[in-house]
Amino acid sequence: MRGGRACTVLALAWALAACTSLPTPVMPADESDPGSYAIPDPPMVESPPMEPVEPPLPAPPPGAPAANAAGPASTPPASGQQAPVIILAPPAPATPPTEDEQMIELLADLQRFGTMQNDELKREVSTASQTFARQRTDINRVRLAVLYTLLHSSPQDDQRALQLFENVAKGAPASSPIRHLAAVLQAQVNERQRAVHDEQQKADAAIQKLEALRAMERSLLRDRVRSGGGGGGGASGAGGSGR
Repeated sequence: MRGGRACTVLALAWALAACTSLPTPVMPADESDPGSYAIPDPPMVESPPMEPVEPPLPAPPPGAPAANAAGPASTPPASGQQAPVIILAPPAPATPPTEDEQMIELLADLQRFGTMQNDELKREVSTASQTFARQRTDINRVRLAVLYTLLHSSPQDDQRALQLFENVAKGAPASSPIRHLAAVLQAQVNERQRAVHDEQQKADAAIQKLEALRAMERSLLRDRVRSGGGGGGGASGAGGSGR
């Protein structure tokens, strides 16, 4: 009996061990059902990290220099380091005006001077004299000379103007328009001086004639007094009273 029980126990243990070791049965897929096939999951692929995208820079205004997109970006200096020194190029010097532009400006000034009063002309003479002291150019000589002729506060003003015109005529090139303008203005001043001189001579001659007439009148009065003209007048007065 003990041997039969032992055999029975061994058989049960073997059966339990066999049950635990049997593989799980896999049911075959039905060919008529395509969804029944098991689709393996795709392998996991690590994607690179997403980098931030900078927005595009605004377009530069017309005429502005294009920025160098390929150049390195400027980074702030670290602590303890000196910031880089940016040297700016000096601005380009202004182009001096041409001779034609200076002539146009001078003619506009001459037209403006003709409408000024004496006080305004005096201020313009002072300003033109200071400008001429800084820049002794032919344009400034003609401008100052014309102001002298317009102001004409003394006889020396015309002489100063003529001297300035003479300097321009001698120093400027023969084909320069400022030389021709100075020659025309010099001729006008000379003509005015000649006319003034002629008028002065006529006035002097008229004064001399007047003085001669007055001297003749005084001489006639003296001759009448000496010839007894005064006594004859007294006798005629006495005769009239007797009648």
